[in-house]
Amino acid sequence: MSPTVRTQVAIVGAGPAGLVLSHLLAAEGIASIIVDARSREDIEQTIRAGILEQGTVDLLATIPGSRVHSVGMRHDGIELRFEGAGHRIDFHRLVGRSVWLYPQHEALRDLLAARLADGQDIRFGTTATAIEGVDGTRPRVVATDAAGGVVDIEADFVVGADGSRSVVRHAISGPHAGLFREYPFGWFGILCEAAPSADELIYSNSPDGFALISQRSATVQRMYFQCDPDADPHAMSEREIWDELQRRVPGTELVEGPIFQRDVLRFRSFVARDLRAGRVAIVGDAAHTVPPTGAKGMNLAVADVVLLARALEALLKRADASLIDGWADAARARIWKAQHFSWWMTSMLHTVPGATDFDRARQLGELRTVVESEAGRTYLAEAYTGWPLG
Repeated sequence: MSPTVRTQVAIVGAGPAGLVLSHLLAAEGIASIIVDARSREDIEQTIRAGILEQGTVDLLATIPGSRVHSVGMRHDGIELRFEGAGHRIDFHRLVGRSVWLYPQHEALRDLLAARLADGQDIRFGTTATAIEGVDGTRPRVVATDAAGGVVDIEADFVVGADGSRSVVRHAISGPHAGLFREYPFGWFGILCEAAPSADELIYSNSPDGFALISQRSATVQRMYFQCDPDADPHAMSEREIWDELQRRVPGTELVEGPIFQRDVLRFRSFVARDLRAGRVAIVGDAAHTVPPTGAKGMNLAVADVVLLARALEALLKRADASLIDGWADAARARIWKAQHFSWWMTSMLHTVPGATDFDRARQLGELRTVVESEAGRTYLAEAYTGWPLG
């Protein structure tokens, strides 16, 4: 039998949600252990987009060593492009807030360095296999380390921040328990060596389908165009990819360069039926996924754990269960606002297979309604830059 390790909070998953939660708990003097099946190097190479809301940036900036302001790029607006014309949504003027372009792997490097420097117990290469005692007061994480040894962690509370294939979610309510939508299109994404094609992100609606002109750095750019979700990312030549992107962004001359990465990203929405059972909860991608059009993925995970950290402080330090009893409903309110915004941006900008001329004309009418209305532009700016945390 392996010895049992005791802690106050056991966190499964060393992604943004798990690492931010451990930071917030440590600030309240609450001990935690994090387990993750990946190595530190694998975690730091998790390449995902990184549009960070104002509230997420404000929180990350409080973590020692964060480079979110020194490396991240502040954007005060985006451009909606349709019918060959661009329409800027000025976030800063409309709502006094901004977003930052800061790829997730950079944020993870900052978070891991800060947590390890603070003495955080992170068990890399340790795979959670089961969660026991979900209905009791001392739930347990049963895991296997890199050498095949059994790791048994007993905690006052267990948090699943272990992604869309969550072991912790399975223990709460089963692997597929929740509300789910799959979209009939995906994004063909590229990384290329080039200068930026625009100062801010361009969200382009065209008769040929959607395109997003994004950025990664001064010399590396990220771009996407709408495609069949089963498309082969290697079937097109570089010339064909650039021609397709340019066709989707009429009126903007794209800066081309060598393409060194290409992939197809499927679009799914999911919200788990149960976010908590007893002293076990799930956050981040374990609890919900959103299409990337609204830039809500990592931001929603951070919002989950801000609420959860407050609830755990009340429960574990003051024996006050009121916040944890209301946590799932409080988190769910923001989750569904983010789901709606992500769906709205997606439906407004993408071409749906089988769409009629009526559908296309109605979609253009919706885009004009947004860009020609102060109220419409303000709603988009408020939702894109993020509602206040907590």
